[in-house]
Amino acid sequence: MIFPFFKDRRKIVLDTSVFINPDVREHFGKNPEEAINEFLNIIKKTKHLEFYMPSSVFKELMYFVEEKELSKDFYYLIRIKSPDKHGILCPAIFFYELVEEMRTRINKGLRIAENAVKNLSQKGIDETIKDLRKKYREALREGIIDSKEDVDLIFLSLELKAALVTGDQGLISWADKLGIEWIIPEKFKDFLLSSAR
Repeated sequence: MIFPFFKDRRKIVLDTSVFINPDVREHFGKNPEEAINEFLNIIKKTKHLEFYMPSSVFKELMYFVEEKELSKDFYYLIRIKSPDKHGILCPAIFFYELVEEMRTRINKGLRIAENAVKNLSQKGIDETIKDLRKKYREALREGIIDSKEDVDLIFLSLELKAALVTGDQGLISWADKLGIEWIIPEKFKDFLLSSAR
């Protein structure tokens, strides 16, 4: 059923987390290949949706799957497209907020490193390094865009005026900041099944 407010085909940009993140993937299959093939079986029945994936994200996905196990429909149903990095305009606030957030996170990482050095004698080297890595990763990487793949997903969604599907909280946070529609990843299969009616 095509709803009246969908005059054109609705565009969807896919992140690898749809097929790799166990919390999201489990709705489609036990492993990445099974999840992708189930996803393809569902979207064959949709008529008003177009699916895109930046080439950098596609390359990332290929690290996790056996390409020969994928349905041949993959290349027909999912368009591989990089964002127009020279033509797309991005609001300056994006850079201001990104720089401010990185500064805050770097300062937090410095405090974590200082505390690790202070507590070295209590925990020992191995335990200190393990604890430092965990806390440092949380401070600097969780909840932020931290890769070129993340930036490609944001910019392609902006360029196409597309909805983003991801389980990455950093991408969801930045999608909100930039006014990009996003679909709750755990409800994505329900969304597709509704679209296929």
